[in-house]
Amino acid sequence: MMKGGDWAFGCQLVDGALGALNTPPAHMPIRVFTPQVLAPTGAKLSKSLLREQDKGALPADVEPWMLDTTVWPGSIDNYVDSLVWMVSELLTDPKHFFRSFTVKELGRLMTQRPPEPVVRAHEMGIYKRYFDLIAAGRKTTEIRVNDSSRRKIKEGSLIRFRCQGDEVLTRVTRVTRYDTFDEMFDHEEVASVNPLATRDEQLANIRQIYPPEREALGVVALGIELVDPPSF
Repeated sequence: MMKGGDWAFGCQLVDGALGALNTPPAHMPIRVFTPQVLAPTGAKLSKSLLREQDKGALPADVEPWMLDTTVWPGSIDNYVDSLVWMVSELLTDPKHFFRSFTVKELGRLMTQRPPEPVVRAHEMGIYKRYFDLIAAGRKTTEIRVNDSSRRKIKEGSLIRFRCQGDEVLTRVTRVTRYDTFDEMFDHEEVASVNPLATRDEQLANIRQIYPPEREALGVVALGIELVDPPSF
């Protein structure tokens, strides 16, 4: 459940209803509360009421893009970069994330992003044994199926690998695509994918992760190099 901070007290009602339905405690929803947005008067900004009254009823300081992101005065990438930057700024001190913010302050924050572009990294989860090899600089080729998200990766892209709370940032040095894992290992150095396993062992492990219908999408071999040292 992702709600504004004013919903914190409403959790009691939700928990009571779920308890009445005999919902196991482990199945109770995880809650994420975001800062509450306030109108210039200090009251909670009601987006639904404003939409009903049309844009002509917008109070002072409420920019049209706050109700309709398609009218943001810039590109979609620019909007996403500004939003990510603002959230990152708030999280530099966690107490900011539990405060309420007026629309005027949010508007100011959204336009305070430094002019240099924010470079977004592709996020990838990975098993611990492979994560450790990447962090140590011993695994320099990452293998994935060529699904829609991998097709967006190109030479120079950043990939942030995550595992059990740890992360490591890498840069893509090359992108090579193959039809099958067998063809891939005919051309890729086995040790660069996993220096601790033979070709046959790696094929067996990879096919435990990716069933035939996933391999049918094709295979992509990503050359990677460390950008920043691991933060752990």
